[in-house]
Amino acid sequence: MALKISAIANNPIPITKSLFLTFILLSLLSLFFLAISYTNSTTTHNQSNSIPNAIVYHPNSIKVYVADLPRSLNYGLLDRYWSSGLPDSRIPSDPDHQIPTAQLPRPTKYPPYPENPLVKQYSAEYWVLGDLETPEEMRTGSFAERVFDVNDADVVFVPFFATLSAEMQLGSGNGSFRKKEGNEDYLRQKEVVDFVRNTDAWKRSGGRDHVFVLTDPVATWHVRAEIALAILLVVDFGGWYRLDAKSADGSSSDVMIHHTQVSLLKDVIVPYTHLLPRLQLSENKERPTLLYFKGAKHRHRGGLVREKLWDLLVNEPGVVMEEGFPNATGREQSIKGMRTSEFCLHPAGDTPTSCRLFDAIQSLCIPVVVSDNIELPFEGMIDYLEFSVFAAVSDALTPNWLVTHLRSIPAKKREEFRQNMAKVQPIFEYENGHAGGIGPIPPDGAVNHIWKKVHQKLPAIKEAIVRNKRKPAGVSIPLRCHCT
Repeated sequence: MALKISAIANNPIPITKSLFLTFILLSLLSLFFLAISYTNSTTTHNQSNSIPNAIVYHPNSIKVYVADLPRSLNYGLLDRYWSSGLPDSRIPSDPDHQIPTAQLPRPTKYPPYPENPLVKQYSAEYWVLGDLETPEEMRTGSFAERVFDVNDADVVFVPFFATLSAEMQLGSGNGSFRKKEGNEDYLRQKEVVDFVRNTDAWKRSGGRDHVFVLTDPVATWHVRAEIALAILLVVDFGGWYRLDAKSADGSSSDVMIHHTQVSLLKDVIVPYTHLLPRLQLSENKERPTLLYFKGAKHRHRGGLVREKLWDLLVNEPGVVMEEGFPNATGREQSIKGMRTSEFCLHPAGDTPTSCRLFDAIQSLCIPVVVSDNIELPFEGMIDYLEFSVFAAVSDALTPNWLVTHLRSIPAKKREEFRQNMAKVQPIFEYENGHAGGIGPIPPDGAVNHIWKKVHQKLPAIKEAIVRNKRKPAGVSIPLRCHCT
């Protein structure tokens, strides 16, 4: 052993070389991993911060800037509505203008929305803005994050009560809605468009990242060409397309109104506000009626199918077809009819859909949709086939086909439909139970689902903005957003 130690002591060179080589190898490895780490971090940094016009997506929220419109175009309109003594000329009984003066809503910053069913069914604009107006500390369940610097925003919300404006004009009964002269709604539409088009935010995007709530099919009737590129929240596309009025069965192809541009690529289908109260699954009782419908028999364009269905079904055993209007009496009849029927008919009317569909869901009455051109809210998030029946117009107009088909659906399947319907009832709920709509919203309600749908469309919208910026000045690009 002593000899070995002595030999090593007398010949230290091999150990020195070994240590030196080990040091060099470790140093090279360290430099290699450091270079990889630096490259990755630089790439990530450049992608998120250095690429011009890059957008950062926030999976758990959408950043919303609220355009600074005058109050006269939203809550101020409600002040005017409630202070008017003129009832709606279109209905025999206007619930909002039969209230004694002493019981009318007192002036407040956030007045209530009308109870008039012709207006209330379109109240999405009120609840979406109410959420954004709610103090931040109360908005713990909101998917939309309100920002106060437009440069921080994903989208710009335009707080115009377009539906209320249109309905006030229509309800006045002076016949000037489609005219510009003497039309206060037109003046308000023009004021909104002039305001937003003169902002830097609009000029930067061409309005493509601006959000308008247009639940009434005739909202912003006179300025649709100017806002066509924006994100439109609509109940369907029926107010943006027209069908050949000469079609006998409502099945003719769509003819596009030239000044519009609507598409599921950028726009969001939102629910009507339901007018009937929610029925809990635990409250469900026997349903002796097979199929129920209440509404107007005579409609126009695609609604011609309703008249034909009426004539086919009105004398069928187990089927109830009632002509009616959504006044107080009609509401009570609808509650009773929907809650005692297995299925509720939802044919096309003047537009492909109506509030009736969402009243049926709240009543746990299985919807029977006979509307070939219908678009539905939140598809991709929910599957309507799990709680609804869809029938082609051609099949439904075949004598005995629809009733035979519904009777063939077994009781177990009907119960499954109702259980699934109960699960989605909250998704179509706008109201939050707070005065003026100011307060926490249901996290699983309609408002959050709307903003989640808008959020899904941000990549395509951003791409359209960037593509448009690179076009040389003077180059005309045709509007091609017709696909669905």
